[in-house]
Amino acid sequence: MSEHTDTDGTPDGDGTTSADSESERAVDDETEASSPRTDEEETVESTAGEVEPAADETVADGDDTKTDLGSGVSVEGDEATVEDDADGLLGGLDIETTEEIEVPDRLVDQVIGQDHARDIVKKAAKQRRHVMMIGSPGTGKSMLAKAMSQLLPKEDLQDVLVYHNPDDGNEPKVRTVPAGKGEQIVDAHKEEARKRNQMRSFLMWIIIIAIIGYALFFARSILLGILAAGIVFLVFRYLNRGSDAMIPNLLVNNANQQVAPFEDATGAHAGALLGDVRHDPFQSGGMETPSHDRVEAGAIHKANKGVLFIDEMNTLDIRSQQKLMTAIQEGEFSITGQSERSSGAMVQTEPVPTDFIMVAAGNLDAMENMHPALRSRIKGYGYEVYMDDTIEDEPEMRRKYARFVAQEVEKDGRLPHFTEEAVEEIILEAQRRSGRKEHLTLKLRDLGGLVRVAGDIARAEDKEFTEREDVLQAKRRSRSIEQQLADNYIERRKDYELTVSDGSVVGRVNGLAVMGEDSGIVMPVMAEVTPSQGPGEVIATGKLQEIAEEAVQNVSAIIKKFSDEDISEKDIHIQFVQSYEGVEGDSASVTVATAVISALENIPIEQDVAMTGSLSVRGDVLPVGGVTHKIEAAAKSGIDRIIIPAANEQDVMIEDEYKDQIEIIPVQHLSEVLEVALAGEPEKDSLVDRLRSITGKALDRQVGPSSPSPQ
Repeated sequence: MSEHTDTDGTPDGDGTTSADSESERAVDDETEASSPRTDEEETVESTAGEVEPAADETVADGDDTKTDLGSGVSVEGDEATVEDDADGLLGGLDIETTEEIEVPDRLVDQVIGQDHARDIVKKAAKQRRHVMMIGSPGTGKSMLAKAMSQLLPKEDLQDVLVYHNPDDGNEPKVRTVPAGKGEQIVDAHKEEARKRNQMRSFLMWIIIIAIIGYALFFARSILLGILAAGIVFLVFRYLNRGSDAMIPNLLVNNANQQVAPFEDATGAHAGALLGDVRHDPFQSGGMETPSHDRVEAGAIHKANKGVLFIDEMNTLDIRSQQKLMTAIQEGEFSITGQSERSSGAMVQTEPVPTDFIMVAAGNLDAMENMHPALRSRIKGYGYEVYMDDTIEDEPEMRRKYARFVAQEVEKDGRLPHFTEEAVEEIILEAQRRSGRKEHLTLKLRDLGGLVRVAGDIARAEDKEFTEREDVLQAKRRSRSIEQQLADNYIERRKDYELTVSDGSVVGRVNGLAVMGEDSGIVMPVMAEVTPSQGPGEVIATGKLQEIAEEAVQNVSAIIKKFSDEDISEKDIHIQFVQSYEGVEGDSASVTVATAVISALENIPIEQDVAMTGSLSVRGDVLPVGGVTHKIEAAAKSGIDRIIIPAANEQDVMIEDEYKDQIEIIPVQHLSEVLEVALAGEPEKDSLVDRLRSITGKALDRQVGPSSPSPQ
């Protein structure tokens, strides 16, 4: 970091500015001007500035006392938990409403789940390290970045001033001072300029009166007197303007900053990120604005001694990433014009401090378009963290989710608090949205949206508290676009009888798919076998993506192994009916195999059955994602039985209204699928027996449970 200050507080080379005044020297005497700090000094101050948990923030959790804030839930009153109800939906929390739950003051203590990321943020704040957080939207990345700014020491904050450079007006000078002193210096300059302008104005009017008096009484030419007075007026105005130009521009003001700065530069253009110089339409004739007054700080300068947060790093253009990398490496960055509407490269300040902590965030694809050198800077001088999507469902976590509801209510400020039953329904939804049994979702932004919708419903009815019925109504109202589209498709297909849920048909299977992340749909798959004019091939239609195409090829290998038919001279046509958005993943593998085998063997398929699952080349049914949403879609469509991978049985968490409508059948092998789905006992039994004789002991092997991958 470079600073440009003479011993009397005046910028280098500016011996005529009002910084020589007694008023500014008085300000300098009150607060010692900043000087460059060594790395050791910064480390010591950063370490000393870490906030330790206060004694009154200790959390009661049963009989244990926890000083690690955020690890427990504090409740107003004498009893925080009930030991014999620790396995309840609230994890043993004894409350009537969320109004009784105490919300921590610090953001870092409000973070739910993400314990690893939370520890990293604390370490990074203590040692001033950069952090890159990668994970799904809504998992707390921006919240952790804000929390980091609260952990940084406030006493290190600085103001940045930009001065006119009398030697070169296009290269304004930069000076850094402790936070709060910048305003005092600017006020001192303004007061000096005001006094000087008053004296000049007084002198100007005396001269004008004298000139007009001389013209009237001695020269007897009023026109000449007015002309001379006008010239005098313009001269004095120009002198006053020159005096005003000496007032510095307060580029970064941290006087009222209670914590270290936090700047969110997500999606910022180059000028907003790196600083800019405003365009001046009057660039000559003495009417132009001084260059130092047109300089504007960028997010990297405002974040000095604080945190710069950029989400979706891949949206930042490559040039901005390169310049950002320079600012990180050098700790300073000059401000110049960044757009065609600015002053371009005509004006360039001396280097401005950019000693910030960088927090980059994004999804997994954000790393693809990220500048390798920039990522190397972050990784080499900091941490990379992957944000969890779910967390194990434990009593302690349920208590935290109850606190999460209280936090959302307090943050909004307009919602009624939630009753115990309403909080329980929110936790049930957190379990359901996780997609995994004995887990809770950590996509808390979406869950917070449900809390706000439920609160709005209760508020609209003037309720004192938000009740369970409001949460249930909110779940119906807060459906995603994909859910609404899926329900619309289901209704339309019922109207046009595109979804068949009774009888049996050869080569037609009710497959199950997901739209987006939280909605299911029934997608029929049809197969037809025809004579080939050349070598036989598998032809699949329905906008299949790469993984889906590979899944069809795997299915063809299974068919060749399990079928008695010679398919070398036959074409197998597979159609994904009305797959307008295309088909991704391999969760339709079981569906495709069943449809093709049915067509080859001419054995009909029961239409009251729907299925999902991936297939190995040996016929094992492998787990897939979204089984809960798929099952609910099948139930809405009137289907009675659903075949799912046995490994996914633990992930099923359907709504109560669907439990009595359907039968869920877990399977481990393709032969089990065919045994359930195919109609016609003699033909089906013969085919299933043949499959078992081919696979031998493969069917006896138990497929261990594994985490489903998104399909």
